[in-house]
Amino acid sequence: MTDGTPAQNQLFTFESEAGRLELLIRIVYWILIGIVLWVYGIIAFIVLFIQWFHILILGCRNEGLSNLAKGYLEYTVHVMPYTYFMTDRRPEIMPVTVKIYEEA
Repeated sequence: MTDGTPAQNQLFTFESEAGRLELLIRIVYWILIGIVLWVYGIIAFIVLFIQWFHILILGCRNEGLSNLAKGYLEYTVHVMPYTYFMTDRRPEIMPVTVKIYEEA
């Protein structure tokens, strides 16, 4: 884009082309992404539990705890197109910073 705003890629789009070799590689990638999501999910659950007590006791949210939970959700959405056979574009195995927007 030329107006200074960063380019945005729509995550869930149809791609006709699909590689057979990528289909086999995807199995190993699923396992690795699954392990990362499982560990990250446990951490996110613990963080949400702590956040609940933080809100209950102090009456406000902790930004760091909220950002960690948000990072888990963003990573989950980031890897979905690959894990659900929508694209052959492999995501990073380790969580990366992504932004997810809702179009109004």
